[in-house]
Amino acid sequence: MTDHTELHLESSMSRKRFLTAAALTLPLALIFAGCAGSPDPASTGGTSGETTEPVRIGVVGAGDPYWETYKEAAAAEGIQVELVDFSEYTQPNPALSADELDLNQFQHIIYLATYNVNSDDDLQPIGSTAIYPLGLYSTQYDDVADIPEGSTVAVPNDESNQARGLLVLQSAGLIELEDGGSIFSTVADIDAANSKVTVEALDAAFTATSLPDVAAAIINNDFVEDAGLTFEDAIATDDPADPSAFPYINIFAAKAEDADNPTYLKLVEIFQTNKDVLDGLQEASGGTAVTVQTPVKDLVASLTEVEDDIRANQ
Repeated sequence: MTDHTELHLESSMSRKRFLTAAALTLPLALIFAGCAGSPDPASTGGTSGETTEPVRIGVVGAGDPYWETYKEAAAAEGIQVELVDFSEYTQPNPALSADELDLNQFQHIIYLATYNVNSDDDLQPIGSTAIYPLGLYSTQYDDVADIPEGSTVAVPNDESNQARGLLVLQSAGLIELEDGGSIFSTVADIDAANSKVTVEALDAAFTATSLPDVAAAIINNDFVEDAGLTFEDAIATDDPADPSAFPYINIFAAKAEDADNPTYLKLVEIFQTNKDVLDGLQEASGGTAVTVQTPVKDLVASLTEVEDDIRANQ
């Protein structure tokens, strides 16, 4: 799942137009800045002695080898980590809210903003991990240009990834979106008369398994290798280095009251700085991940802005 906005909007329509892929304006350079306010190791529960209870972190894809490396790196700092694996993106946030988890790490800012607004919740980002490109895959065609007119392409049905997938399809010339598209776009916003293909929205876990029945599908990174594909198989992607990618930064999330927990912040620091963990992350992503150390205040500001715009467009 996967990857700086100051939005000055005067109406719901201007908000929607502002949040196109070209309009998120916080300089991308901030993404690559060192993480501000990294916790002092001497002040964290993780370095003053082993914690008595493991920190439960919800993830999607705990089988990736770098997670075991991460657990070992945390243990070396005196922090025991228990990974809780989920098969669907809809599960880790409610589990965190219900105190079944201490943290989760599976989502980007837009996904969290959508969850918070729709669930009247207040989960908060406490650290960044990486931005991942979102890819279009096909088992029938090697090039976007080969996809026949009138064929069907699948996209994830969750709001944030659906909009991002539609923007990938638009960039690839397969569809046109009304008003140029935005982070709020749905299949209802497709200009069918000027689009080459039709689009079907499916659960993110099933877009990969739909490939035998559709011309192509947008597949989230967590499900690419499970489908027997490699990241190099993508026939189109978006660009993680584009400034518009900021709200797609993947994050560690915590309950609001735990946002300053020193042990949790130390766990973020370990993920961001441990070379073996980062190397494993790159291997698991097929070299596509753009790792980032974004100041938490900028993550929170982006979350707040996106939440405000979601509410304004409801």
